[in-house]
Amino acid sequence: MNDPVIFGATTGAASAPEMPPLVQTAPTRETARVSEPLPFRHEEPVLGPTGRPMPDLPEPEPLTTHGHARVIAMCNQKGGVGKTTSTINLGAALAEYGRKVLLVDFDPQGSLSVGLGLNPHEMDLSIYNLLLEPGVRIEDVVVPTGVEGMDLLPSNIDLSAAEVQLVHEVAREQTLQRVLAPAVDDYDFVIIDCQPSLGLLTINALTASDGVIVPLECEYFALRGVALLKTTIDKVQQRLNPKLKIDGVLGTMYDGRTLHGREVMERLVQAWGDTVFHTVIRRTVKFSDSTVAGEPITSYAGSSAGAEAYRQLAREVIARCLDE
Repeated sequence: MNDPVIFGATTGAASAPEMPPLVQTAPTRETARVSEPLPFRHEEPVLGPTGRPMPDLPEPEPLTTHGHARVIAMCNQKGGVGKTTSTINLGAALAEYGRKVLLVDFDPQGSLSVGLGLNPHEMDLSIYNLLLEPGVRIEDVVVPTGVEGMDLLPSNIDLSAAEVQLVHEVAREQTLQRVLAPAVDDYDFVIIDCQPSLGLLTINALTASDGVIVPLECEYFALRGVALLKTTIDKVQQRLNPKLKIDGVLGTMYDGRTLHGREVMERLVQAWGDTVFHTVIRRTVKFSDSTVAGEPITSYAGSSAGAEAYRQLAREVIARCLDE
């Protein structure tokens, strides 16, 4: 009589292993410990374009009162680095967050005024008159812009004569500080767009300011001139304005697709450390288009990457001011 056939197995040396039971058993403490996810997971911080972790920059709280403005000089003796563009768009972004802002065009080229839609040849009064004519008051010269909460102290080519005339004035380095004094109690931020030089007008702007923002194009040659600017700022701090400090270095015209741009940014952070803003302004044609339209990018192309970058810069500037 043949041996009975057992389901799931065969006789002999080549018998298959027994199948596991279909009924699942409850996991033991040991198996559960292995299968459960860890309660805490270490996440790598998100690195920004500067190679540092991006900070959390919440939207600033609205203000109930205005005044005691922080005066900021947008300064770099090299031209074409984005001073005027940054002045317009940072001011507009600060105004979006409920800050009262006064922009001061302190460049005889009048680029800031033109960038906000003014004709430099049709100005009855400019900052030149405010500096050199005793009867002119700041409220006579200030004009509103198309951005709510942001005003402008305009300029034109007449300002080029002021540098020569101020040489013979007593306390000539404090002239701008004196004429801006009445505005400090009416605004939250006063941003001065300086000319691309380290002459007497720029010294006036630094003397009148609490802080300096240095826009710096992310190119090798732009790095070389910053040392001279730092020397000038140190001299003004020692001799004329002890409270002056560098609020931040702003990388502009950044193109992270190029090795050169990334290397310049890396060297910038190595040289200036945490003084470099986490916000970086990238190249985009929208800036040129908004300038032609006479508007800040925050209103001309409000959803663009450039507009968001300046909003982030505004939050960072406000946060740094609160930390002081």
